[in-house]
Amino acid sequence: QVQLVESGGGLVQPGGSLRLSCAASGTIFSFTGMGWYRQAPGKARELVVLINSGSGRNYADSVKGRFTMSRDNAKNTVYLQMNYLKPEDTAVYYCHYRGIWGQGTQVTVSS
Repeated sequence: QVQLVESGGGLVQPGGSLRLSCAASGTIFSFTGMGWYRQAPGKARELVVLINSGSGRNYADSVKGRFTMSRDNAKNTVYLQMNYLKPEDTAVYYCHYRGIWGQGTQVTVSS
């Protein structure tokens, strides 16, 4: 059974950067379908980025050009590099893989 553990959240000023990590325990045969989601207070959970079947990335329009998802196969870990953060990026960020969710990590963008 795969388990996902996120880390790297925190408080950052507008325009700043954070890098989130999602470490997967268990066997990952393919990273296709692994993604990052976020949920802001009072809002529905939304997709941030997903690894597609061609190993490319599908980014939400709101984060294109600012966020980058990468992976380290040897460490079974994916990352979300977030640059030029805005207050509207404030949310709990979740890693997801084939129906499995991590516990989430809080990202707060505020001055």
